[in-house]
Amino acid sequence: MIPFIIRKVLVLIPMLFVISFLIFLGIELMPGDAVDFMIPPDALATISQAELDVLRAELGLDDPFLARYGNWIGQVMKGDFGYSLQSGVSVRDLLAQKLPATIELSLAALVISTLLGSLLGVVSALNKGRLGDHVLTVAGMIGVAIPQFLFGLVMIVLFVFQMELLPVGGRMTPGNEAFFQRLDHLILPAIVLGLSMTAGVMRYSRASMLDSLSKEYIRTARSKGIPEWRVNLIHGLRVAMTPVAVLIGFRLPILIGGSVVIEQVFQWPGVGQMFVAAVRSQNTPVIMMVAFFSVSIVLTASILVDIATALLDPRVKLS
Repeated sequence: MIPFIIRKVLVLIPMLFVISFLIFLGIELMPGDAVDFMIPPDALATISQAELDVLRAELGLDDPFLARYGNWIGQVMKGDFGYSLQSGVSVRDLLAQKLPATIELSLAALVISTLLGSLLGVVSALNKGRLGDHVLTVAGMIGVAIPQFLFGLVMIVLFVFQMELLPVGGRMTPGNEAFFQRLDHLILPAIVLGLSMTAGVMRYSRASMLDSLSKEYIRTARSKGIPEWRVNLIHGLRVAMTPVAVLIGFRLPILIGGSVVIEQVFQWPGVGQMFVAAVRSQNTPVIMMVAFFSVSIVLTASILVDIATALLDPRVKLS
């Protein structure tokens, strides 16, 4: 186990360098720079090119591409994430402010999608060809097809404006900062994000469960007279959950990086909102650190998924 983890970490390091370089290159190829967005259009017409050049020099934007990338990656390796070009606030402080909200929303959505998707997928597989299976299959297809922003708007209209059960957006109200005091703000965005991910988990767990039930060892277990519930839940479900665990392991980093739409719809003060604002203004330090952080989580999740797969399925060896 330990040699496997060491090998994975050693491979992880050059991958992070390559991916960070590609992200930095993508930002470089975007038209304009941060100065174009920092100065209002009406003021931009009255500023000379020399003044713009001085401002770019102060921000380090006039250096060659490779020099700027080298400076950035060197600072990151020292633990210095730089400062926002718009507000001047440390990127580390911005992440510390926004990341807990995104992790909170993503974890809640992951729990909902994992429990509900796995349960419905197994129920659908055990009732293959029956009415319940068809209903769940159609529901899963509809869940995959509905856009998140549309689903979120429908839920807001239904539960906020029609039933008046939940707040419309934000993470908390002033004075109610404890988790259970602001739980009503989390319910709606977590349900929308979780249900939108449930369909994929359900379809994946159904296919995995059907594949597991068709294996030879399941027939052997039944021939020994083992009760059907034990065959399904102990012998079939354990192996069926292996590929589902792989899917779920990659869901959390995807949720963290992909909750942008839900954060915009529900005005959730997370990393997604900060990232969208940074892209609009070409705030390179913020864009780079959010993207670099997301990539790091995905690559780390791949290692954890490999370990979890070996623990769930004894046929898998970490070699």
